[in-house]
Amino acid sequence: MGVFKIHREFKPAGDQPKAIKELLEGLHKGLRYQTLLGVTGSGKTFTAANVIDKIGKPTLVIAHNKTLAAQLAQEYREFFPDNAVHYFVSYYDYYQPEAYMPVTDTYIEKEAMINEEIERLRHASTQALLSRKDVIIVASVSCIYGLGNPEEYEKVNLKLEFAQYVSRSALIRDLVGIHFTRTNADVNPGTFRALGNAIEIMPVSERMIYRIEIENERIQKILKIDAVSRIVIKELPVFYLFPAKHFITGDEDAKRAFLSIKAELEERLAELKKEGKLLEAERLKRRTTYDLAMIREVGYTNGIENYSRHFSGKSAGEAPYTLLDYFPKKADGSADFLTIIDESHVTIPQIGGMYAGDKSRKDVLIEHGFRLPSARDNRPLRFEEFEERVGQVIFTSATPAKFEKENSSKVVEQVIRPTGLVDPEVSVKPIQSRGQYKGQVSDFIEESEKAIKKGGRVIATTLTKKMAEDLSEFLREKKINARYLHSEIKTIERIEILTAFRRGEFDCLVGVNLLREGLDLPEVTLIGILDADKEGFLRSDTSLIQIIGRAARNVEGRVILYADNMTGSMERAIGETARRRAIQTAYNKSHGITPKTIIKKIKDITDTLEREHHQAVNLLLETDEKLFTKSPKKLIRAKKKEMEEAVRILDFESAAILRDEIKILESHLVKK
Repeated sequence: MGVFKIHREFKPAGDQPKAIKELLEGLHKGLRYQTLLGVTGSGKTFTAANVIDKIGKPTLVIAHNKTLAAQLAQEYREFFPDNAVHYFVSYYDYYQPEAYMPVTDTYIEKEAMINEEIERLRHASTQALLSRKDVIIVASVSCIYGLGNPEEYEKVNLKLEFAQYVSRSALIRDLVGIHFTRTNADVNPGTFRALGNAIEIMPVSERMIYRIEIENERIQKILKIDAVSRIVIKELPVFYLFPAKHFITGDEDAKRAFLSIKAELEERLAELKKEGKLLEAERLKRRTTYDLAMIREVGYTNGIENYSRHFSGKSAGEAPYTLLDYFPKKADGSADFLTIIDESHVTIPQIGGMYAGDKSRKDVLIEHGFRLPSARDNRPLRFEEFEERVGQVIFTSATPAKFEKENSSKVVEQVIRPTGLVDPEVSVKPIQSRGQYKGQVSDFIEESEKAIKKGGRVIATTLTKKMAEDLSEFLREKKINARYLHSEIKTIERIEILTAFRRGEFDCLVGVNLLREGLDLPEVTLIGILDADKEGFLRSDTSLIQIIGRAARNVEGRVILYADNMTGSMERAIGETARRRAIQTAYNKSHGITPKTIIKKIKDITDTLEREHHQAVNLLLETDEKLFTKSPKKLIRAKKKEMEEAVRILDFESAAILRDEIKILESHLVKK
């Protein structure tokens, strides 16, 4: 039996069986790079899932943005409900990197807002990789950025089991040693509290409490408890606890790191003084001395990652540890996992471009005495380092770029969709008003009203964020329920907006580049591409083909290009769409297939990210069912008193859960 167990509602169809067979043949032959050239809606993810199932190796799926990664994670979870599918993206909702602008003598301090839920998922990803084989990690390009040493992270995990000899004070010391923080208040991820002979811990990777009960220096019970309702889920014989931080350094390594940092500081100060940069030398000395004092006293300083090379023990210029180092390796040290690069025509350039931008910023900081030269080693991987760390790779794209075409030993084309859907009809209309024709916005409004009246959703793509915001506001004034979506909207909110759009909570989605690749929106029947003849990245043939593909999941799908001139990109995009449409139509005719709109469950990763509240309410309802049957009004009064007490002590989370339970109980009382 393989390590993966795929759940299939449907068997592979269309071009999928051929694509699965050819890709597997390539993997078994040891081909390094292959490309799955699949049109939008042809089920590239399902094809990839079948390949993962058959090849049976841990798999890294890389997407070029968080929204697409979230959607892919949800899809793979549906395909592999019994296996470990995790989501690994940058944990920053907002990130302003440290920088210096010499022209204006402006220093910008690092500023970041960490999303705790995403940090929890990152830990769940690394822990799964170190503890099981049936793992799929769906990641953004954050997977090529620095992470702690996996060997240290794995080495210091804490194993607790029934009847184990351990004192309360020793366990507390062990928890602090793996970066858990003691608290006297409610436990949160990465914290613990001591209550008599019991210690309650919340791992970073989940929102459950683990209660360790100790008597006579032996563990008597290990209980897994719901964090909100306090209901015991189950009693465990053994419990593994991983560190609360990815960056773990032993005492000896820390001492060596301090000496190494001091030695580098002395060397760099001598260089700066020799160059006559006395101000820079003084600045660097003051800053580094302060950082070392902070790390020694509290274990952390803002910008500690700039010293990561010293703490990891790596040499100058050596690649940092990344998520890729957590995946398994063969005996010869080569990668023993499969990598799938989704929408590779965008993702590959993104992976390749990260290093240069980071280095340019760091060079300025180092030159002006804000950082030691070793700060350069806290960086993303170079592209060649990325290639060294991944094994066999499958690129997936409807529009493969130069790198994939030149490096792939095999290109597998997937043009026929299992649903029989063909590429959408494409028409061209003018931008400017002419006679009775009122221009692109007015025409799009008119066409949208027709599509919405039939129950469809519509998308408008603009060239800028400001245009997206202004157009969505104008559409609302014209009684079209519209919202905009662009890169400044937070990760979880972006996913929620897309889910609300699919559910029909609004009818028109306006966006820029973010709407192009991989967004699975089968309810969309009309796409308007505004200013389609403004040749450039957003209106290249690749971009236009990708946008057109968003309408290919619905039998009513059609696309309008608003343009006053026919550009080369438009000609190529329209021509390629027509070529594919001809192949698909001929296949349908010869096989007697009637195209059907994709019917897909409306779910997203937020269903799993934000369900704890509802679970807690339901658990309370189950617990209180007998009391309600016996004396409903008395129970409601008691619950209201509990809610008021929770508010009094500022426990608003518990108060919100009690409030929602009271509402449900009162509705049951009315029905009686």
